[in-house]
This record gives sequence, C-alpha cells and structure tokens, in this order.
Amino acid sequence: MLTLTLATGCALAGSAARHPAPSPRDSAAAARLRQDLSAIFGAPLMSHAQWAVEVRSIDRGERLFSLNADKLMMPASNMKILTLAAAAETLGWDTRMTTTLAATGVVEGGTLRGNLIATGSGDPTINSRDKRADAVFSEWVDALKSAGITAVGGQVIGDDQAFDEEGLGGGWAWDYLQYGYAAPVGALQYNENVAELIVSPSAQAGDPAMAVLAPGSGLTVHNRAVTGAPGSAVTIAYRRRLDAPVLEVTGSVAADARPVQRTVAVVNPTLFFAESLRHALIARGIPVAGPAADLDDVAAGLDWEAGRRIIATSESPPVRAIATVMMKVSHNLYAETLLKAAGRTTGGLATTGAGLHAAAAALARLGVAEDSYVMVDGSGLSRYNYVTAAALTTVLQRMYADPAHREALLATLPVAGTDGTLERRMRRTPAEGNARAKTGSIANVRTLSGFVRTRDGELLV
Repeated sequence: MLTLTLATGCALAGSAARHPAPSPRDSAAAARLRQDLSAIFGAPLMSHAQWAVEVRSIDRGERLFSLNADKLMMPASNMKILTLAAAAETLGWDTRMTTTLAATGVVEGGTLRGNLIATGSGDPTINSRDKRADAVFSEWVDALKSAGITAVGGQVIGDDQAFDEEGLGGGWAWDYLQYGYAAPVGALQYNENVAELIVSPSAQAGDPAMAVLAPGSGLTVHNRAVTGAPGSAVTIAYRRRLDAPVLEVTGSVAADARPVQRTVAVVNPTLFFAESLRHALIARGIPVAGPAADLDDVAAGLDWEAGRRIIATSESPPVRAIATVMMKVSHNLYAETLLKAAGRTTGGLATTGAGLHAAAAALARLGVAEDSYVMVDGSGLSRYNYVTAAALTTVLQRMYADPAHREALLATLPVAGTDGTLERRMRRTPAEGNARAKTGSIANVRTLSGFVRTRDGELLV
C-alpha cells in the first residue's frame, strides 16, 4: 500500500460567511487543480497503490480536492503531527525537562563515601547535537568539584523512575530493533540511546575485521565480519538476536577502507546513561571506584536517600526546540519522549498509555473525530497506526488558526529544498522554499502533510 497525505496549507475553522465567495477565476483554477490531481492519482502507474489526499484553502475555507480523505491509512512519521499537537496542547511550547545529579554519603578528603545518582524526566537532548552532552557533563564536574568532591568511592546510579520500563512501541518490528531509529525511550537518555559501532579492517584480506561497540550498550558483539580485498565493496551488516543481548556483525570491509561507523540501539537507556556519565567523570579527572548501575538493580540493598543532596540540575531546551528536532529530523526517540511526557501531566508514571489518553483529549479539543485515527505510538514507527488525511489537515488547520500555536508549528516543519527531511526534495520547483511539510516513510508507505502557497498567494493545506 502506498499512502500519500497531502496537507499543503491550512483551512481556518469558521462558517462560509466569513470567507469571500469564490470568483469565476477562482472556480476555474480550483477545477483545473481537481482535474490535474485526478489525472495524477488516476494514472495507470498508480493502479496498485492506495491514495488518501485532501487539499483545502485556508483563505476561503474550501475543500479543493479530496480522494479517500476519510479512509484510515498508515501514516508513518506523519503520526508525529498528532504527537506534536498533543505535546503543544498538553505540555506547552516552553516546558523544559529536568535532570539532576545528587550525591549520598559524606565527603572525606575529597572522596565521596557514597554514590552519585542521576535522575531524569525524559530529556532527549543530552547528546552530541550542539555538543550538549559535553556541556552538561562538564557543568556537573564543575559542580562536584565546587562541592569538594574530587573522587567517588561508590557507584554512578541512574534513576529512571519517572518513566515506565516499556521502551519500545507497540507493533515495532523485530528485524529493525538494532538500528538507531528504533532506540528505546527512557527517563534518562544519553546520545539518543544509541551506541557507536566501529568496524575496522585488518591489514590482510581474509583476516577477521575488528568490531568495537561503545560501552554501556548492554550488547555483546559476535563478530563475523572479515577484511575484504583492497577496493572491494563494504557490506557490513548487523542484527540483534531475539534470544540474547547479542549483536551479530557480518559482512566485509576492504583492507584499504576507512573504519565503518554505525549506530546501534542500546538495550537499557538508564544503564547506558550511567555508564556514559561514569566515563565522562573519569575522563575529566574524577575517578569512580564502583560500576555504573540502574537503580532498579540496586535499590533493594541501597539506602539511597541517606544524606542525599542535589549537586547539579540541568534543564532541557524548551518543547518547541525538542519538537523542531522531532519534526525536521523525523526523530522517533523525541516523539516517543514527548508522548510519554504528555501522559505524565495527568500525574503518576509517564507511560505510552497515559500519553495516548492525553493525546486523545488534546485532539478532541482540536476537533479531530476519535474514529479518524488509531494512535499506538508517538513516532509512527508502528504499523498499527492509522489516520485519515482529513484528520491530518484538521490538526494542521486548527493549530495554524490558533495564535498560540501558529509560529511554533511552522518553525518545526521541514522546508522544501532547504532543510530537514525535505532538504533534497522539490528543488528547482515552485515548492522550493515555499512548501513546509512533514514527511513520512516506512516500508511501502509515503506520506506528506503541511502548507504551501499558490502563485496567487493563497495558503493551502
């Protein structure tokens, strides 16, 4: 099934009386548009595809074209439009997520006779984008030294109690769980919950290649990759076994090739965060005696409240910045984080179920019919998701009509031929620099929803 949801502008809510009556010229232009689009979607090339399309005028409140607009279709990453609406309505554009570093025990001669505990609330931005992870960890080191701590006698422990333990979305496929785009979500998140895999050639063709995975991933590497002849193709592949936390690396890397870099989704984001923090402290001159740990694994025998005091606090960028990465990059982890964070506003644990409940309430406020979508995750990675083209245009329409959302919404969307997932698309066409739209792509599904202006300056959705 091939799905296209065209949402290239925005029809404002309101009665027909609020809009000027279409002139004969307008009517003729609309008729030509319908004729052109009908020819495209009715072409023999499309005979094996299923399309859902809706085009509305924001200026006249008129539906200009409709094809299966009320049919439930698989949205791929256009599901992020619904997640964006839920986050904007529930969290607000300026909300930030807090991560704290606390210490337990006493300090003797510069050594903390206790543990460091990092507590998160979902911040997905402690990563290499804009070197934010380096900045946060350096700030924490400075705070530790200001507190008189130059060594840690205990452990670095990750506290992820704000989120539930279900890191993966419903209906995610087993055969892509090793890839970075399917990284699990958690309350503590480092480097977008992906570890770097580096596969390097040996000196001689035929010898085993060298495969190294960053520490803390929770995976053991079974390396079956080999060194190929100079100039040969690079065919490195990797898969995560379902019966054990094992990453199998296969294929070939040429003897004269550069090391191959890949991203691998980690098993336990909390442990990965704690391990990465431990390494960062050691690298910055604060030795840590004990291993990194997930609070769930040590809580039973740990009096982690004894002498507990906050050493440092880090706030994420606001939701508007997180949402911009989610939409322009089409980042699945950011989407799942915002969905769970929206659920936490009702009180209690941040779960996908709570997030879906919050999203349903937010979408109802925007006038989206409950039977026009089936929302299972926040990213659109699940093939259990369904949504109608009309639901997507309605969400965009209502958010554009609201001054509290309009500018922030537009700022999140990729711009044709300019940035995000549209950077290389629609170049040298009238859409370049004009269309702002969210893309979507999973196997056999393509989606596109957003805004565009006509040559006459009319805004369409």
